[in-house]
Amino acid sequence: MVAVITADLINSRSYEKAFLKEVLLVLKKEFDAVSKEHDAMFTLFRGDSFQGIVKHPKDALQIALRLKTAVLKVENMAQQKSNIPEADVRIAIGIGEADYNEKAITESNGEAFHYSGLTLDLMKAENKKISLKTSNENINDEFKVSLKFLDSLTEKWSIASAEVVYYLLKGMKEQQIADLLQRSQAAINLRKKAAGWEEVQLLLHRYHQVFLNS
Repeated sequence: MVAVITADLINSRSYEKAFLKEVLLVLKKEFDAVSKEHDAMFTLFRGDSFQGIVKHPKDALQIALRLKTAVLKVENMAQQKSNIPEADVRIAIGIGEADYNEKAITESNGEAFHYSGLTLDLMKAENKKISLKTSNENINDEFKVSLKFLDSLTEKWSIASAEVVYYLLKGMKEQQIADLLQRSQAAINLRKKAAGWEEVQLLLHRYHQVFLNS
């Protein structure tokens, strides 16, 4: 049992060439970091899409959110400074059995790959940005609701909010983030509350509980 994450950058054709390059560089760095910290591997394909295998499904939602926030916090330096994210990503998590080749992820196959790929194909029409599919319909129904709420929350994130959530997902404390971003701890705490971090933590905890033994 593994989790397969399949994703694509939203409206990437509208990105300026330099901005798209920067977003892809950020993703590649995250792939390397996530692979070292978790039993996972990722690859880019088609220029604006990526796919990864997370060998412990309990880690998949946190990894997906980390990749999402890494993209959301990228600033387009060629444009007038704005706190509204210009890049975003659509992510589908499929959990199930899989036969995979670590050297050629996109050529792998199995239940988890089918769930992830088919779900991503449906998400555009359903106006969803993060979804989960397993063989258990009770689990699917539960997370269909909670991930829709997560979508509505992340839609309101500014670049600053996404940046703080990104570092929180990496396990950093408020003061560490404040020191890194050269802001006060109070300012970081405000961004954390504005982003709904408490609610995100509750969702991550529930997800972890459900897939702990998978």
